[in-house]
Amino acid sequence: MKAEMYNFNLWIEATEPAQLKKYFDNVLQDSGFNICGYIDKHFEPFGYTGLYLLSESHFAIHTFPEEGKTYIELSSCIQGPFIKFKKIFNHGNKYRLEKS
Repeated sequence: MKAEMYNFNLWIEATEPAQLKKYFDNVLQDSGFNICGYIDKHFEPFGYTGLYLLSESHFAIHTFPEEGKTYIELSSCIQGPFIKFKKIFNHGNKYRLEKS
């Protein structure tokens, strides 16, 4: 097996932690990723970081609500779910992610 990593990162406008978690739970599962765990941290006075541990690597969410944006990053060692994630995320899907 050849060691390869596939990476996707992007700034988005949604910043509500519960909405982001629900949305990415669904998109990651529909993409075929296996979610091993999730940990998050709410910062005072604002800000949020969520991290998914995936069998295939990880997905991170970092909100900057004071600027109205969130940074997301997916790293995967498996190409299939990675491509499906990008397709679902970029071309719309049954889940809604609203600007906060």
